Amino acid sequence: MSEETEKAFRRVLKRKQKPTFKEIDGYRNFLFISPNGYPMQESNYKSVLDGVVKKYNKNHEKTPLPKIMPRSLRHTFCTQLARKNMNPKNLQYIMGHASITITLDLYAHASEAGANREMRSLIA
Repeated sequence: MSEETEKAFRRVLKRKQKPTFKEIDGYRNFLFISPNGYPMQESNYKSVLDGVVKKYNKNHEKTPLPKIMPRSLRHTFCTQLARKNMNPKNLQYIMGHASITITLDLYAHASEAGANREMRSLIA
């Protein structure tokens, strides 16, 4: 985790409201909590993202953002890790995929430029 990311998480923890319960299915100390005190779920993130996009688009009419779904953030995160050549098995673990095939088919995008770059690095 980068130092900047750690600082951002620490800011979140400082502002975090106290949950109204201690544990769900053996898990506790959730980082992101909804206004009703429960762990954030996809619908909560969707609402937050809708609000961010709406506010941005109100002030940037010439370059509006498209609708952003929580799943697209997950996909972008994983794709960027794959592009940085993260070990596919580690990527599979992080994403929680049961099969390496899912990880490779969804996120390990091949391209002619990438293949050429790797071939040149092996020859050098």
